[in-house]
Amino acid sequence: MIFIAVKFTVLAAERDNWLPRLEEFTAATRGEPGNVFFDWSSSVENPDEFVLLEAFADAAAGEAHVRSDHFKAAIETMSEMVAEVPEIINVEVEGVGWSRMAEVTPRNR
Repeated sequence: MIFIAVKFTVLAAERDNWLPRLEEFTAATRGEPGNVFFDWSSSVENPDEFVLLEAFADAAAGEAHVRSDHFKAAIETMSEMVAEVPEIINVEVEGVGWSRMAEVTPRNR
């Protein structure tokens, strides 16, 4: 599985526009056959920072993603809205998706 984490620092004036402007990109990516997950979150420490966690079944699925029209369009949109070059982690890992954390389990109350 290809796992990717990206930190985007957006222009303060674009903070409220970031997710709405990337809504079609997000939906299209989630609909790709090789997409495992594609989830946005925002930093609790920096309101201008968004974090994207995404995974693809394999290298071919990741390559198909970056060749897609929706990816190319999103790159243009994001480039207009970021305050700096995003930080990225892109690794190949074993597995097919999320695993369960062994150390934390719900307690009956």
